[in-house]
Amino acid sequence: MELGLPTTVRSDLGRRSAPIAAGGALVAGALFVSTHNPASAGSPFPACAFHQATGLWCPGCGLTRGVYQLLHGHVGAALGYNIFTPLAVAAILIVWVGWVRVSWGRSPIRVSPRTGRWLAVTTAVLLLVYGVLRNVPVAPLRALAP
Repeated sequence: MELGLPTTVRSDLGRRSAPIAAGGALVAGALFVSTHNPASAGSPFPACAFHQATGLWCPGCGLTRGVYQLLHGHVGAALGYNIFTPLAVAAILIVWVGWVRVSWGRSPIRVSPRTGRWLAVTTAVLLLVYGVLRNVPVAPLRALAP
């Protein structure tokens, strides 16, 4: 004889609570970033392994510093660290909202296959081009480095 909640209730509870727990982790992470400036000396955030190994800026370099700036309302400074900061934050929120919707029995956020392919290819190309351009040692393009 098993005590506790029926299997279906436990299953629903796990399915529904997972995105809520992840959302809590995202909020906790945002609170931590907002109170610990990644650009300051002695920052608790690790340096980019790619940058340390190669001396080059990867497409993600500056995202943590950009998020810190966004959380403090400095959109221009966030874009100065990484032009994709607002898009990365928006993408995380959209995926999370979609996960919450599905886990609570709502319909998923629909994207046509053609749009999905276009987004995937465009995102990959933009990140690759951005990663290359921010490392070109020409004065105007150096502004893309964090």
